[in-house]
This record gives sequence, C-alpha cells and structure tokens, in this order.
Amino acid sequence: MRTFIAVDLDPAVKTALAGLLRKLRWRGPKGITWVREAGLHITLKFLGEIDEAMAGRVGTALESAAAAVPAFRLAVRGTGAFPGAPRAPRVLWAGTDEPAPFADLFSRLETGLEALGFARETRPFHPHLTLGRVKSPSGVRDVLGELERWRDVEFGAMTVSGVTLFKSALRPDGAVYSPLTEARLG
Repeated sequence: MRTFIAVDLDPAVKTALAGLLRKLRWRGPKGITWVREAGLHITLKFLGEIDEAMAGRVGTALESAAAAVPAFRLAVRGTGAFPGAPRAPRVLWAGTDEPAPFADLFSRLETGLEALGFARETRPFHPHLTLGRVKSPSGVRDVLGELERWRDVEFGAMTVSGVTLFKSALRPDGAVYSPLTEARLG
C-alpha cells in the first residue's frame, strides 16, 4: 500500500484554503492537477509502498515520536511555487510557520523511521500544503499571478494535536486518503 505521514488540517483552515483553490482552479490551465479540498494536509514523510507488517512498525514509531512532543499552535499562511524562477514550477503550495515543536516532531519521526530502514530527508524541513501539481507549464502564468496575491495572507491557525499515517489510493479522479494510524501528541 502507498503511504505517507501527515498532519491533517482543522476544518476552518481547510475551508479557507478551499476558497483559494476555487480561485486557482478558475485561472488554472488543464496542465495542473489540483488537490481535493478534503485531502488537504501537511506531509511530514512520504513512505511509498509498504506492507501491513511495516505499517504496524511505522505506526509504533509514529506513536513514540508523537508522545514526546506537546501539542502546538500552527499558522497556515502564504503561497508560492517550487522550484522557483527561472525554472518552471512543479508544485503550488500554501505555507505554514515553523514552530520549534513541529521541527522536533519531524526530527523524531526521521530518527524512528531511519531505524526501520527509511532514508532520512536530505532537504531542510519546510512544512507546506500542496495545492496543485503542475504537469505542463504552459498557461501557468495566470495561476502564479494569483498565488502572488495570496503570498502574505493567513488562512487560519490551529492546534496540532496529532499526526497520522495515511494510505493513499490513486484513482483516475485523484488520490483518496484513508487513515491507518493516528497518534496523539504528548
């Protein structure tokens, strides 16, 4: 099964981002695959294909990491795309602030997952929410202009009190996410 670890969003934050997604979809060319509003989340680690036994071990590592970190406030704000100019964007995103407990949670997850054989992330941790994936850069300029207008907007704040191991089922109309293990923070 295809899996990843993420923080699910507070419904009020999802609603605020849904408004942005509607505006972006209206401006966006057909070469962008948009995230479903119900599936908005902050990915901490993409694990890829694992079996049920490994999912159980990952769940245990997830619970251990989460128990060591207290719940914390997180603001979702700003938008952008990466990679940045002059390269064509591949991912359109909304950002978050980076409170110390979030970085601690990520670090603890990396340590626990490395012990299970998963490679550590080589890039610095910068939490974000993927809004869309650019498949064809033609016509994306209007979307980038709209994203620029939302660059400094706050979409809401929430208390992060848990983290989830999700299963991702790819379907023709987009991915559908199902929780496998939910771990509460400290």
